[in-house]
Amino acid sequence: MRGIRSRRGHRRVAASVAVASALAVGALALAGCSSGGSSGDASALPPVIVDLGDVEGTTVEVPEGGTIDLTGDDQTSTAWTADIADPAVVEFVPGRDDGSAQFNPGLTAKSEGETEVTLDNSETGDSVTFTVDVVPKAAGGY
Repeated sequence: MRGIRSRRGHRRVAASVAVASALAVGALALAGCSSGGSSGDASALPPVIVDLGDVEGTTVEVPEGGTIDLTGDDQTSTAWTADIADPAVVEFVPGRDDGSAQFNPGLTAKSEGETEVTLDNSETGDSVTFTVDVVPKAAGGY
């Protein structure tokens, strides 16, 4: 009888170890899904989409910390440059092509304020001028 009890005891220990291992793996998997943001703000601002063909003479409003995605030029998106009247307000992010994907040029809203932006395309000679108004980020992240 001792042999039977001994086997059952080992089975219980083995089952307990298996359950504990499964719980530990599950906890690690959930931890991997959590937000890794350093700011503690889990919500990301969506980009403001602006077509280069429609932006001339307009004012584009974007929340502080947000971005403006400049669309509408699939052929020469890497040829755009920017002249920004107040670089403390927005920063230009050039378009790029990494061989597998194309990325539009854009602007990152650095601080509240208003600035004029002129974009020039060195390949086509196109130029557009518009105003960017960076407003405070609303409570709740948007």
